[in-house]
Amino acid sequence: MTFKLTDKQLEAQSILSGQATYCMLFGGSRSGKTALHIRNIVLRALKAPGSRHCILRFRFNHIVSSIIEDTFPKMMKLAFPGVDYQFNRSSWFARFANGSEIWFGGLDDSKRTEKILGNEYSTIYLNECSQISYDAVQMVITRLAQKVDQVIEGRDAKALKPRLYFDCNPPSKLHWSYRMFHDKADYESKKPIPNPENFVAVKMNPADNAANVSAEYLETLKSLPARYRKRFLEGEYADANPDALFTDENFDTWRITDGALPDFTRIIISVDPSGSEDVNNAANDCIGICVVGLGDDGYAYLLEDLTIKGSPEKWGRVVAQAFDRHGADLVVGETNYGGAMVRSVIQSCRPNTPFQAVSASRGKCVRAEPISVLYEQGKVRHVGRFNELEEELCSFSTKGYLGDKSPNRADALVWAITALFPGMVNAKKAIDHKALVVPTVNHFGNRRLS
Repeated sequence: MTFKLTDKQLEAQSILSGQATYCMLFGGSRSGKTALHIRNIVLRALKAPGSRHCILRFRFNHIVSSIIEDTFPKMMKLAFPGVDYQFNRSSWFARFANGSEIWFGGLDDSKRTEKILGNEYSTIYLNECSQISYDAVQMVITRLAQKVDQVIEGRDAKALKPRLYFDCNPPSKLHWSYRMFHDKADYESKKPIPNPENFVAVKMNPADNAANVSAEYLETLKSLPARYRKRFLEGEYADANPDALFTDENFDTWRITDGALPDFTRIIISVDPSGSEDVNNAANDCIGICVVGLGDDGYAYLLEDLTIKGSPEKWGRVVAQAFDRHGADLVVGETNYGGAMVRSVIQSCRPNTPFQAVSASRGKCVRAEPISVLYEQGKVRHVGRFNELEEELCSFSTKGYLGDKSPNRADALVWAITALFPGMVNAKKAIDHKALVVPTVNHFGNRRLS
């Protein structure tokens, strides 16, 4: 199979090959951004003997799964089939025959980051930079300092221009990447940057990469809620909302998409009933049901969103089955709607189920605000992608809830996390969640563990 750049990649390449040092590719999911950047880095390594290059993500396990084990070897096989290289898995770098190296790292590993950033590089690539802080970017920029010549047969040697590559699925317009590459302004001072021509950005979307993406995947993107279509299909930055309590960047930074989960010291099933009994009435609110575990690492993990529309008998069975499936410790139920009925429904479906009643004495956004702080601190992780629940969370703001319908999913999650963090005392259950590997499913579907 012969490797060929798409028309959009060729367009982007003409811009990336210009005089700018800082080059951003932004847009929807699986649009060919990462592949193009990696191809360019390998080309730069091959034409500049002894050069060093670095590819970074925020989380090291993400760069292993998405770059080291996937895109990098695929690109080497497709675009550089005759090029030999050795991969050092103890220090995580690839070395070519001309002495050039490409290092890989995660900014969440302080010791590893210190080792990597002890070197100078001629190319640095920040993959999924929406998850990387502005302060980290400023630190990384200082390492773009290696002076090395590119040697091309038949031409005079000349200095290899330093490049700092970025890519992302666009976050909100409040993010430093929007300010830097679109407003052409300093993120902190908000003043215009003195050399705007040194910052270039190209939008690349999945439709531009249709030759390499299945039609089914494109249809999946088209079926997403509007906010996600805008980001992952259309490649647009979200409108700025400085009052938002939750952001996509926080979800994405700590999202678990592969690997084993920790042991859980406590697991909560939370229920936020709507008070509806008529399962056939499509206008009824959903019954929020979430499963959240407290890991032995001290973090909370959203395991399932089981929210449904249905009668008490139906949602009671869902709760009971989830309790047994996860070996849960407690069901937490909001009793403003239904009072003692919530406990009786659950215990009629599963007798003697431990139950704790909670009552909403404060507004939804007031209850959600301390939970949003935990998200900012990285203490809550989503195991998979929960589109509808995350949509509700992003509608919470300091000025109130901005969504169209009652946030039953988000309310259930808030109750579960509120109950988990004060109660880190129960022993680990018999179920071995550490051996439970997150399955590979549709990246945009709600995760279901079985």
